[in-house]
Amino acid sequence: MNRLKSKVALVTGGSRGIGEAIVIRLAEEGADVAINYTSERSLDLAEQVKAKVEALGQRAMVVRADVGSKAQVEAMFAAVEAELGPVEILVNNAGVAPFEAFMQVSEETWDRTYNTNVKSIFLCSQIAAKGMIERRYGKIVNVLSTASLVVTSPVIPHYQSSKAAANMLTKGMAIELGKFNINVNAVGPSTVDTDMCTDYLASPEIRQQEIDANPMKRLGTARQIGDAVVFLASEEAMQVNGHLLMVDGGLTVKAAQPDDHMEH
Repeated sequence: MNRLKSKVALVTGGSRGIGEAIVIRLAEEGADVAINYTSERSLDLAEQVKAKVEALGQRAMVVRADVGSKAQVEAMFAAVEAELGPVEILVNNAGVAPFEAFMQVSEETWDRTYNTNVKSIFLCSQIAAKGMIERRYGKIVNVLSTASLVVTSPVIPHYQSSKAAANMLTKGMAIELGKFNINVNAVGPSTVDTDMCTDYLASPEIRQQEIDANPMKRLGTARQIGDAVVFLASEEAMQVNGHLLMVDGGLTVKAAQPDDHMEH
């Protein structure tokens, strides 16, 4: 507890799922947290997360922004810094994973996937890093995927390539920003049972196949991802930089078998 006491954190896509779990874990460790959400339908969820943070005795705010828009990202950071203070921990969690086979992927789907999964990391991190460089301190953690390293499904090539790009962006930022005492790392979840995967995991057969394919024979949890983010944002990880911490039960170090993945 209190590993992040008095730190100010911003979590993109923090209103639900893995994002919510990250927000709660940061708050449990003493951080004040800004919760980014994108659409009006997520406002109530963001407010509920804010209430949970405040119940833990930490300050919180909700801030709406399309993190793929530079103008909105700039406004978001200005609002957070005015209310909570300079952002010391940035968690780039916002992401989308529309299921479409390669020959069916539209330009709109491609652009939305890259705007959310890659461009948002670039925009948010660039703005956050300006202040972090001045203060000679900062933690940036990007939420990636097993798809950053391996092909996880035959029907999300746009998602997989975006997560691989985000992995290399993480490494590039780590090299450039490390000399300013800024750690840039990432976490790579395997399938986690959140609302983002509700439709996919609705089939008992698909759910069991995901479990069977994992060396740990279980799905991951959102809180486990939050635990990994807390570690990378803490002083315990001061010498960890440019690293993709896989929270996948060993899935990406196991040779895939023919029945490991199915089209959905």
